[in-house]
Amino acid sequence: MPPSPHRAALSHLRSVDPILGGIIDRVGPCRLEARRSGTHYDALVRSIVFQQLSGKAASTIHRRLCEIYPGKRPRAEHVLTTEESALRAAGLSRQKIGYLRDLSARVATGSLPLAHLGRLSDDAIIEHLVQVKGIGRWTVQMFLMFRLGRPDVLPELDLGVQNAIQRAYGLKHRPTPKDVLRIGEKWRPYASTASWYLWRSLENGEGQG
Repeated sequence: MPPSPHRAALSHLRSVDPILGGIIDRVGPCRLEARRSGTHYDALVRSIVFQQLSGKAASTIHRRLCEIYPGKRPRAEHVLTTEESALRAAGLSRQKIGYLRDLSARVATGSLPLAHLGRLSDDAIIEHLVQVKGIGRWTVQMFLMFRLGRPDVLPELDLGVQNAIQRAYGLKHRPTPKDVLRIGEKWRPYASTASWYLWRSLENGEGQG
């Protein structure tokens, strides 16, 4: 068996945080990995579609959106010329259609270059992408984790992470984003792995239903 790419992360997290270590033991092997297929634009489209939806509903809408286009790949110039009725029929809200069109317009005109993102720091990528309507800090953090595979992302605004921390640490109230950053400081430089385990702990019935 080849060594797990997450071995160093798991060793660190267990040593600095026994509570998180218990979650790691219950959840099992880490399956966090970046989605390398497609383009950065594809990944941002997917992130916008998935905002504030359950995974299953978002997956259905994303699949319907992709099916509109040749090769099942939306391209910026195509999204700009697609009738709103077709996008609505795929399940997109008017708000998200606006977000997708803003992203697509910036990509199509070259005002939002994406090819160089992998060479930027996490903070620089956040600053670059939040120019787009509908892309906030949380959405860029998901891009950093699941597209670029950045190891030290702690999505402090994420309700799942907040709920999982409240349950795991027996807190009376859901932690604020500041609380999440304070509690998670010891997880660095492997906050992405810690976040992944917190999300999985909810699925395992250790958190909200």
